[in-house]
Amino acid sequence: MTAAGGRFTLARRLGAATAALSRATGRGGGTTIGGRVTLAVDPSALRHAAAGRRLALVSGTNGKTTTRTLLVAALRTAGPVVSNGGGANLPPGLTAALGADLDAPVGVLEVDEPYLPRVAATVRPELVVLLNLSRDQLDRYAEVGRLAGIWRDALALPGAATAVANVDDPLVVWAASSAPAVRWVSVGLRWRDDASACPACGGPVTWRGDDWSSDCGFSRPRPDWVLEGSELVTPDGERLRIRLALPGAANLGNAALAAAAAAEFGVDPRTALDAMAAITGVEGRYVERDFAGRRTRLLLAKNPAGWQESLSFVRPEATHVVVAINARAADGRDPAWLWDVPFERLQGRFVTATGERSRDMAVRLRYAGVEHQRVDDLAQALRRAGGQGPLEVLANYTAFQQLRKVVGDA
Repeated sequence: MTAAGGRFTLARRLGAATAALSRATGRGGGTTIGGRVTLAVDPSALRHAAAGRRLALVSGTNGKTTTRTLLVAALRTAGPVVSNGGGANLPPGLTAALGADLDAPVGVLEVDEPYLPRVAATVRPELVVLLNLSRDQLDRYAEVGRLAGIWRDALALPGAATAVANVDDPLVVWAASSAPAVRWVSVGLRWRDDASACPACGGPVTWRGDDWSSDCGFSRPRPDWVLEGSELVTPDGERLRIRLALPGAANLGNAALAAAAAAEFGVDPRTALDAMAAITGVEGRYVERDFAGRRTRLLLAKNPAGWQESLSFVRPEATHVVVAINARAADGRDPAWLWDVPFERLQGRFVTATGERSRDMAVRLRYAGVEHQRVDDLAQALRRAGGQGPLEVLANYTAFQQLRKVVGDA
Protein backbone atom coordinates (compact mmCIF):
# COMPACT_ATOMS: atom_id res chain seq x y z
CA MET A 1 0.00 0.00 0.00
CA THR A 2 1.30 3.46 -0.89
CA ALA A 3 1.70 6.17 1.73
CA ALA A 4 -1.21 8.05 0.16
CA GLY A 5 -3.36 4.90 0.27
CA GLY A 6 -2.45 4.27 3.89
CA ARG A 7 -3.34 7.80 4.86
CA PHE A 8 -6.72 7.52 3.16
CA THR A 9 -7.42 4.22 4.93
CA LEU A 10 -6.56 5.76 8.30
CA ALA A 11 -8.68 8.82 7.51
CA ARG A 12 -11.69 6.65 6.62
CA ARG A 13 -11.41 4.66 9.82
CA LEU A 14 -11.13 7.75 12.00
CA GLY A 15 -14.04 9.38 10.20
CA ALA A 16 -16.20 6.29 10.59
CA ALA A 17 -15.34 6.06 14.29
CA THR A 18 -16.21 9.71 14.82
CA ALA A 19 -19.52 9.29 13.00
CA ALA A 20 -20.37 6.23 15.10
CA LEU A 21 -19.57 8.14 18.30
CA SER A 22 -21.76 11.03 17.20
CA ARG A 23 -24.69 8.67 16.62
CA ALA A 24 -24.12 6.80 19.87
CA THR A 25 -24.14 10.00 21.92
CA GLY A 26 -27.21 11.38 20.15
CA ARG A 27 -25.36 14.37 18.71
CA GLY A 28 -26.47 13.71 15.15
CA GLY A 29 -26.28 11.33 12.22
CA GLY A 30 -22.49 11.62 12.14
CA THR A 31 -22.19 12.04 8.38
CA THR A 32 -20.89 15.59 8.35
CA ILE A 33 -18.56 15.34 11.35
CA GLY A 34 -17.22 12.00 10.11
CA GLY A 35 -16.45 13.52 6.73
CA ARG A 36 -14.77 16.50 8.33
CA VAL A 37 -12.47 14.26 10.33
CA THR A 38 -11.67 12.20 7.23
CA LEU A 39 -10.76 15.32 5.25
CA ALA A 40 -8.73 16.74 8.14
CA VAL A 41 -6.57 13.62 8.17
CA ASP A 42 -6.44 13.26 4.37
CA PRO A 43 -7.40 16.41 2.39
CA SER A 44 -7.46 14.26 -0.77
CA ALA A 45 -9.96 11.79 0.67
CA LEU A 46 -12.84 12.84 -1.59
CA ARG A 47 -10.73 12.26 -4.70
CA HIS A 48 -9.55 8.87 -3.40
CA ALA A 49 -13.10 7.81 -2.51
CA ALA A 50 -14.37 8.76 -5.97
CA ALA A 51 -11.60 7.03 -7.94
CA GLY A 52 -12.62 4.27 -10.31
CA ARG A 53 -16.35 4.94 -10.24
CA ARG A 54 -18.89 6.22 -12.73
CA LEU A 55 -20.31 9.29 -11.02
CA ALA A 56 -23.28 11.58 -11.60
CA LEU A 57 -23.66 14.88 -9.76
CA VAL A 58 -27.08 16.49 -9.25
CA SER A 59 -27.38 20.19 -8.47
CA GLY A 60 -29.89 23.02 -8.58
CA THR A 61 -31.82 25.30 -6.27
CA ASN A 62 -34.84 23.00 -5.93
CA GLY A 63 -35.36 19.29 -6.42
CA LYS A 64 -31.82 18.02 -5.74
CA THR A 65 -32.76 15.46 -3.11
CA THR A 66 -35.79 14.14 -4.97
CA THR A 67 -33.99 13.90 -8.32
CA ARG A 68 -31.04 12.16 -6.69
CA THR A 69 -33.40 9.68 -5.01
CA LEU A 70 -35.20 8.96 -8.28
CA LEU A 71 -31.94 8.57 -10.20
CA VAL A 72 -30.52 6.21 -7.59
CA ALA A 73 -33.65 4.04 -7.84
CA ALA A 74 -33.29 3.92 -11.62
CA LEU A 75 -29.58 3.08 -11.61
CA ARG A 76 -29.96 0.39 -8.95
CA THR A 77 -31.90 -1.65 -11.48
CA ALA A 78 -28.51 -2.24 -13.11
CA GLY A 79 -26.34 -2.73 -10.01
CA PRO A 80 -25.10 -1.25 -6.72
CA VAL A 81 -25.10 2.54 -6.33
CA VAL A 82 -23.59 4.65 -3.54
CA SER A 83 -25.16 8.01 -2.73
CA ASN A 84 -25.36 10.72 -0.09
CA GLY A 85 -28.45 11.69 1.87
CA GLY A 86 -29.75 13.64 4.82
CA GLY A 87 -28.83 16.98 3.27
CA ALA A 88 -25.10 16.14 3.49
CA ASN A 89 -24.32 17.69 0.12
CA LEU A 90 -21.07 19.54 0.93
CA PRO A 91 -17.59 17.97 0.58
CA PRO A 92 -17.53 16.40 4.09
CA GLY A 93 -20.86 14.66 3.51
CA LEU A 94 -19.85 13.53 0.02
CA THR A 95 -16.57 12.17 1.37
CA ALA A 96 -18.33 10.24 4.11
CA ALA A 97 -20.89 8.79 1.68
CA LEU A 98 -18.36 7.58 -0.87
CA GLY A 99 -15.95 6.41 1.81
CA ALA A 100 -18.61 4.25 3.44
CA ASP A 101 -18.89 2.04 0.34
CA LEU A 102 -15.81 1.71 -1.83
CA ASP A 103 -17.19 -1.27 -3.77
CA ALA A 104 -20.19 0.28 -5.55
CA PRO A 105 -19.12 1.01 -9.13
CA VAL A 106 -21.65 3.83 -9.60
CA GLY A 107 -22.26 6.88 -7.46
CA VAL A 108 -24.90 9.63 -7.46
CA LEU A 109 -24.10 12.72 -5.43
CA GLU A 110 -26.40 15.62 -4.63
CA VAL A 111 -24.19 18.73 -4.50
CA ASP A 112 -24.91 22.19 -3.10
CA GLU A 113 -24.93 24.70 -5.94
CA PRO A 114 -21.88 26.86 -5.05
CA TYR A 115 -19.78 23.74 -4.41
CA LEU A 116 -20.51 22.09 -7.76
CA PRO A 117 -17.36 23.39 -9.55
CA ARG A 118 -15.07 22.37 -6.70
CA VAL A 119 -16.64 18.92 -6.33
CA ALA A 120 -16.67 18.29 -10.09
CA ALA A 121 -12.98 19.19 -10.36
CA THR A 122 -12.20 16.76 -7.53
CA VAL A 123 -14.29 13.70 -8.42
CA ARG A 124 -14.32 14.05 -12.24
CA PRO A 125 -17.93 12.92 -12.81
CA GLU A 126 -19.19 11.37 -16.00
CA LEU A 127 -22.46 13.28 -15.81
CA VAL A 128 -23.81 16.47 -14.22
CA VAL A 129 -27.58 16.97 -13.87
CA LEU A 130 -28.54 20.66 -13.73
CA LEU A 131 -32.08 21.33 -12.52
CA ASN A 132 -32.76 25.05 -12.04
CA LEU A 133 -31.41 28.24 -10.50
CA SER A 134 -33.38 30.76 -8.45
CA ARG A 135 -32.89 32.96 -5.38
CA ASP A 136 -32.03 31.06 -2.23
CA GLN A 137 -30.33 32.23 0.98
CA LEU A 138 -28.78 35.35 -0.48
CA ASP A 139 -27.03 35.99 2.83
CA ARG A 140 -24.99 32.81 2.19
CA TYR A 141 -24.95 32.46 -1.59
CA ALA A 142 -24.39 34.87 -4.43
CA GLU A 143 -27.02 36.06 -6.86
CA VAL A 144 -28.10 33.35 -9.26
CA GLY A 145 -26.29 34.97 -12.19
CA ARG A 146 -22.97 34.40 -10.44
CA LEU A 147 -23.85 30.75 -9.76
CA ALA A 148 -24.66 30.26 -13.44
CA GLY A 149 -21.29 31.81 -14.29
CA ILE A 150 -19.24 29.52 -12.05
CA TRP A 151 -21.13 26.49 -13.35
CA ARG A 152 -20.40 27.61 -16.91
CA ASP A 153 -16.70 28.04 -16.17
CA ALA A 154 -16.49 24.60 -14.55
CA LEU A 155 -18.19 22.84 -17.46
CA ALA A 156 -15.84 24.53 -19.94
CA LEU A 157 -12.73 22.94 -18.43
CA PRO A 158 -10.96 20.13 -20.34
CA GLY A 159 -12.49 16.74 -19.59
CA ALA A 160 -15.67 18.22 -18.14
CA ALA A 161 -18.74 16.05 -17.74
CA THR A 162 -21.69 15.64 -20.05
CA ALA A 163 -24.61 17.75 -18.83
CA VAL A 164 -28.24 16.74 -18.54
CA ALA A 165 -29.89 20.14 -18.25
CA ASN A 166 -33.27 21.84 -17.96
CA VAL A 167 -33.70 23.58 -21.30
CA ASP A 168 -36.50 25.80 -19.95
CA ASP A 169 -34.31 27.72 -17.49
CA PRO A 170 -32.16 30.36 -19.26
CA LEU A 171 -29.62 30.41 -16.41
CA VAL A 172 -29.16 26.64 -16.59
CA VAL A 173 -28.86 26.77 -20.38
CA TRP A 174 -26.20 29.48 -20.12
CA ALA A 175 -24.24 27.34 -17.67
CA ALA A 176 -24.62 24.05 -19.54
CA SER A 177 -23.84 25.46 -22.99
CA SER A 178 -20.11 25.31 -22.27
CA ALA A 179 -20.17 21.55 -21.57
CA PRO A 180 -18.63 19.21 -24.16
CA ALA A 181 -22.01 17.49 -24.61
CA VAL A 182 -25.51 18.36 -23.40
CA ARG A 183 -28.76 16.41 -23.26
CA TRP A 184 -31.49 19.04 -23.12
CA VAL A 185 -34.64 18.14 -21.18
CA SER A 186 -37.82 20.24 -21.29
CA VAL A 187 -39.69 20.10 -17.97
CA GLY A 188 -41.12 23.62 -17.83
CA LEU A 189 -40.23 26.58 -15.62
CA ARG A 190 -43.11 27.79 -13.49
CA TRP A 191 -41.03 30.29 -11.46
CA ARG A 192 -39.67 32.85 -13.93
CA ASP A 193 -38.98 35.79 -11.64
CA ASP A 194 -35.25 35.00 -11.62
CA ALA A 195 -35.05 34.36 -15.36
CA SER A 196 -36.07 37.77 -16.68
CA ALA A 197 -32.56 38.97 -17.62
CA CYS A 198 -30.40 37.30 -20.25
CA PRO A 199 -27.26 35.83 -18.64
CA ALA A 200 -25.34 36.38 -21.89
CA CYS A 201 -25.98 40.09 -22.46
CA GLY A 202 -28.05 41.38 -19.54
CA GLY A 203 -30.96 42.32 -21.77
CA PRO A 204 -34.54 41.15 -21.25
CA VAL A 205 -35.58 37.56 -21.87
CA THR A 206 -38.72 37.33 -24.01
CA TRP A 207 -41.07 34.41 -23.34
CA ARG A 208 -43.47 32.93 -25.89
CA GLY A 209 -45.14 30.06 -24.11
CA ASP A 210 -42.30 27.77 -23.01
CA ASP A 211 -39.96 29.21 -25.63
CA TRP A 212 -37.61 32.05 -24.73
CA SER A 213 -34.96 34.21 -26.38
CA SER A 214 -32.92 37.39 -26.02
CA ASP A 215 -32.08 40.09 -28.53
CA CYS A 216 -28.42 39.03 -28.44
CA GLY A 217 -29.33 35.68 -30.04
CA PHE A 218 -29.17 33.59 -26.90
CA SER A 219 -32.24 31.36 -27.04
CA ARG A 220 -33.77 28.11 -25.90
CA PRO A 221 -32.12 25.09 -27.56
CA ARG A 222 -34.17 22.33 -29.11
CA PRO A 223 -34.89 19.76 -26.40
CA ASP A 224 -33.89 16.11 -26.71
CA TRP A 225 -36.38 14.94 -24.07
CA VAL A 226 -39.78 16.59 -23.54
CA LEU A 227 -42.19 16.30 -20.64
CA GLU A 228 -45.76 16.73 -21.88
CA GLY A 229 -48.17 16.52 -18.97
CA SER A 230 -47.40 13.15 -17.40
CA GLU A 231 -45.79 11.73 -20.55
CA LEU A 232 -42.08 11.78 -21.32
CA VAL A 233 -41.17 11.95 -25.00
CA THR A 234 -37.77 10.33 -25.58
CA PRO A 235 -35.22 11.38 -28.23
CA ASP A 236 -36.58 8.52 -30.39
CA GLY A 237 -40.11 9.90 -30.18
CA GLU A 238 -41.39 7.21 -27.83
CA ARG A 239 -44.01 8.42 -25.35
CA LEU A 240 -43.70 7.00 -21.84
CA ARG A 241 -46.23 7.50 -19.05
CA ILE A 242 -44.72 8.71 -15.76
CA ARG A 243 -46.56 7.25 -12.79
CA LEU A 244 -45.28 8.62 -9.50
CA ALA A 245 -46.45 8.29 -5.93
CA LEU A 246 -44.88 11.70 -5.33
CA PRO A 247 -47.20 14.68 -5.96
CA GLY A 248 -47.02 17.61 -8.32
CA ALA A 249 -45.75 18.74 -11.71
CA ALA A 250 -42.35 19.57 -10.25
CA ASN A 251 -41.74 15.91 -9.38
CA LEU A 252 -42.75 14.83 -12.88
CA GLY A 253 -39.99 17.16 -14.07
CA ASN A 254 -37.54 15.69 -11.59
CA ALA A 255 -38.40 12.21 -12.87
CA ALA A 256 -37.91 13.29 -16.50
CA LEU A 257 -34.44 14.65 -15.74
CA ALA A 258 -33.57 11.52 -13.77
CA ALA A 259 -34.73 9.26 -16.62
CA ALA A 260 -32.61 11.19 -19.12
CA ALA A 261 -29.62 10.89 -16.79
CA ALA A 262 -30.20 7.17 -16.26
CA ALA A 263 -30.26 6.65 -20.03
CA GLU A 264 -26.72 8.06 -20.19
CA PHE A 265 -25.71 5.21 -17.87
CA GLY A 266 -27.41 2.64 -20.11
CA VAL A 267 -30.68 2.18 -18.19
CA ASP A 268 -33.77 1.88 -20.38
CA PRO A 269 -36.20 4.75 -19.67
CA ARG A 270 -39.13 2.37 -19.09
CA THR A 271 -37.12 0.45 -16.51
CA ALA A 272 -36.01 3.71 -14.92
CA LEU A 273 -39.54 5.11 -14.62
CA ASP A 274 -40.90 1.83 -13.23
CA ALA A 275 -38.27 1.98 -10.47
CA MET A 276 -39.14 5.60 -9.68
CA ALA A 277 -42.84 4.74 -9.32
CA ALA A 278 -42.03 2.77 -6.17
CA ILE A 279 -40.72 5.87 -4.33
CA THR A 280 -43.38 7.03 -1.86
CA GLY A 281 -41.38 9.60 0.11
CA VAL A 282 -38.06 11.40 0.07
CA GLU A 283 -36.38 11.87 3.45
CA GLY A 284 -39.62 12.75 5.18
CA ARG A 285 -41.16 14.73 2.34
CA TYR A 286 -44.69 13.81 1.23
CA VAL A 287 -45.02 10.90 3.72
CA GLU A 288 -48.11 10.92 5.95
CA ARG A 289 -47.82 10.16 9.66
CA ASP A 290 -50.41 9.83 12.42
CA PHE A 291 -50.04 12.62 14.97
CA ALA A 292 -52.52 13.22 17.76
CA GLY A 293 -55.03 11.00 15.97
CA ARG A 294 -54.75 12.83 12.66
CA ARG A 295 -53.08 12.07 9.34
CA THR A 296 -50.35 14.67 8.91
CA ARG A 297 -48.24 15.26 5.80
CA LEU A 298 -45.02 17.26 5.82
CA LEU A 299 -44.01 19.34 2.79
CA LEU A 300 -40.62 21.04 2.50
CA ALA A 301 -40.03 24.42 0.83
CA LYS A 302 -36.90 26.52 1.14
CA ASN A 303 -37.20 29.52 -1.18
CA PRO A 304 -39.83 31.40 -3.21
CA ALA A 305 -39.72 29.03 -6.17
CA GLY A 306 -39.96 25.99 -3.92
CA TRP A 307 -42.80 27.50 -1.89
CA GLN A 308 -44.76 28.16 -5.06
CA GLU A 309 -44.52 24.46 -5.93
CA SER A 310 -45.30 23.25 -2.41
CA LEU A 311 -48.40 25.45 -2.20
CA SER A 312 -49.66 23.67 -5.31
CA PHE A 313 -49.31 20.32 -3.48
CA VAL A 314 -51.84 21.29 -0.79
CA ARG A 315 -54.86 19.08 -1.28
CA PRO A 316 -58.25 20.73 -1.88
CA GLU A 317 -59.81 18.92 1.08
CA ALA A 318 -57.22 20.35 3.50
CA THR A 319 -59.17 23.21 5.09
CA HIS A 320 -56.49 23.79 7.75
CA VAL A 321 -52.78 24.21 7.05
CA VAL A 322 -49.74 24.70 9.28
CA VAL A 323 -46.85 26.85 8.04
CA ALA A 324 -43.58 26.65 10.01
CA ILE A 325 -40.77 29.16 9.48
CA ASN A 326 -37.30 29.38 11.03
CA ALA A 327 -34.42 31.65 10.03
CA ARG A 328 -31.30 29.77 11.04
CA ALA A 329 -28.08 29.56 9.02
CA ALA A 330 -29.36 26.62 6.95
CA ASP A 331 -32.57 28.52 6.14
CA GLY A 332 -31.09 31.94 5.45
CA ARG A 333 -31.13 34.53 8.22
CA ASP A 334 -33.30 37.05 6.39
CA PRO A 335 -36.98 36.05 6.06
CA ALA A 336 -37.77 38.90 3.64
CA TRP A 337 -38.29 36.25 0.94
CA LEU A 338 -41.69 35.54 2.52
CA TRP A 339 -43.04 38.54 0.59
CA ASP A 340 -42.13 36.90 -2.72
CA VAL A 341 -44.22 33.79 -1.98
CA PRO A 342 -47.85 33.80 -3.21
CA PHE A 343 -49.42 32.95 0.14
CA GLU A 344 -52.63 34.47 -1.21
CA ARG A 345 -53.25 30.96 -2.56
CA LEU A 346 -54.12 29.91 1.00
CA GLN A 347 -57.14 32.22 1.11
CA GLY A 348 -60.22 30.24 2.14
CA ARG A 349 -58.19 27.97 4.45
CA PHE A 350 -57.30 28.50 8.09
CA VAL A 351 -53.54 28.67 8.65
CA THR A 352 -51.55 28.17 11.84
CA ALA A 353 -48.22 30.03 11.75
CA THR A 354 -45.47 28.50 13.85
CA GLY A 355 -41.71 28.26 14.16
CA GLU A 356 -39.10 30.74 15.35
CA ARG A 357 -40.26 33.39 12.87
CA SER A 358 -43.99 32.80 13.30
CA ARG A 359 -44.55 36.53 13.80
CA ASP A 360 -43.06 37.31 10.38
CA MET A 361 -45.26 34.59 8.91
CA ALA A 362 -48.36 35.94 10.64
CA VAL A 363 -47.75 39.45 9.26
CA ARG A 364 -47.34 38.03 5.75
CA LEU A 365 -50.58 36.04 6.09
CA ARG A 366 -52.41 39.12 7.30
CA TYR A 367 -51.43 41.04 4.19
CA ALA A 368 -52.30 38.02 2.05
CA GLY A 369 -55.82 38.08 3.44
CA VAL A 370 -55.50 34.62 5.00
CA GLU A 371 -57.32 33.81 8.23
CA HIS A 372 -54.74 32.56 10.71
CA GLN A 373 -53.52 32.05 14.25
CA ARG A 374 -50.00 31.96 15.70
CA VAL A 375 -48.71 29.12 17.92
CA ASP A 376 -45.01 29.17 18.74
CA ASP A 377 -44.53 25.54 19.79
CA LEU A 378 -44.44 23.17 16.81
CA ALA A 379 -46.21 20.25 18.46
CA GLN A 380 -48.91 22.51 19.87
CA ALA A 381 -49.34 24.11 16.46
CA LEU A 382 -50.20 20.70 15.00
CA ARG A 383 -52.58 19.90 17.84
CA ARG A 384 -54.36 23.27 17.64
CA ALA A 385 -54.62 23.44 13.85
CA GLY A 386 -58.31 22.61 13.92
CA GLY A 387 -60.48 21.28 11.15
CA GLN A 388 -61.15 17.72 10.07
CA GLY A 389 -59.42 15.39 7.67
CA PRO A 390 -55.72 15.35 6.71
CA LEU A 391 -53.45 18.14 7.89
CA GLU A 392 -50.94 19.69 5.49
CA VAL A 393 -47.78 21.09 7.08
CA LEU A 394 -45.41 23.28 5.05
CA ALA A 395 -42.02 24.15 6.52
CA ASN A 396 -38.63 25.49 5.58
CA TYR A 397 -35.49 23.46 6.16
CA THR A 398 -34.71 23.50 9.89
CA ALA A 399 -38.38 23.72 10.87
CA PHE A 400 -39.02 20.69 8.66
CA GLN A 401 -36.31 18.70 10.44
CA GLN A 402 -37.79 19.65 13.82
CA LEU A 403 -41.26 18.62 12.68
CA ARG A 404 -40.02 15.23 11.51
CA LYS A 405 -39.01 14.56 15.12
CA VAL A 406 -42.33 15.84 16.41
CA VAL A 407 -44.34 13.42 14.23
CA GLY A 408 -41.92 10.54 14.82
CA ASP A 409 -40.44 10.39 11.32
CA ALA A 410 -36.83 10.98 12.45
